[in-house]
Amino acid sequence: MGREGMRAGDQDRQQVADQLKSALDEGRLDLDEYDERVQRAYAARTYGDLDGLLDDLPGTIPVRAAQVEPAAQAPSPVAKGGPDAPRRSGASGMFGVFVICTLVWALTSMSSGEMQYFWPGWVLIPLVLAVLAHFNNRGKRHH
Repeated sequence: MGREGMRAGDQDRQQVADQLKSALDEGRLDLDEYDERVQRAYAARTYGDLDGLLDDLPGTIPVRAAQVEPAAQAPSPVAKGGPDAPRRSGASGMFGVFVICTLVWALTSMSSGEMQYFWPGWVLIPLVLAVLAHFNNRGKRHH
């Protein structure tokens, strides 16, 4: 199957329409010509239908000469630091929250002149659960 039969995507049609809009803004197309070409771009089903819409405009790359490039994939967190990387960063974040809460508790206790209820202890619950889950999963992997 050649270019004539290859299906064009919405992004391809939009890219051509955007280039036509730039040509209109620069005065390279009149409004009637722009309208006709944009209608043809949005009605295009294949790359063959898009061919020719930009050929006579300077500074544009005809669709048939454009190179299709695969989209870059973001690296997965597992690839960066191994299977435990997300858990470690989450646990360290929870520990940071615990430290901040403890500082707030200490400042309020000192300013009131008496020891207040140690509410930051509640922040430790998810941290402890995360650490326990980490060691539980680590033990299962080695067996």
